[in-house]
Amino acid sequence: MKVYPHLWFATEAEEAMEFYTSIFRDSTVLERTKLPEPELSLVRFDLGGLPIAALNAHSRRPFNEAVSFLIETDSQEETDYYWNALTADGGEERPCGWLTDKFGVYWQVTPRALLEMIRDPDRDAAGRALNAMYKMKKIDIAELDRAFRG
Repeated sequence: MKVYPHLWFATEAEEAMEFYTSIFRDSTVLERTKLPEPELSLVRFDLGGLPIAALNAHSRRPFNEAVSFLIETDSQEETDYYWNALTADGGEERPCGWLTDKFGVYWQVTPRALLEMIRDPDRDAAGRALNAMYKMKKIDIAELDRAFRG
């Protein structure tokens, strides 16, 4: 048995797969299948170890933030890279490290440093970092660190 995310697009599944595999290192296109009905297709790809399926089937249901992909980053450089790549060509910045890409898929670009700060046993410092994050769109690790340290 295998469980993995499945994205339902109107017509952009293959374009989305190409976009995502161009951004994420160690990504692979696994399958492109044209279904018997015209304009329907199924694609499968792997984003750095996460297998994903996507379908073109005239979806009229938009993606929403109830389901998102979280990218845990190790540095500001990596945070900036994913943020800029995913907001390119029509993506939208949202508060607290969230964004939607040009296909309307929701992503969270979250530095590991933020997660460590908000887990810190010093609840006052953790609260300061969290409050600083609430004022951001793309996460600024240096600004979080300043807030965390008081």
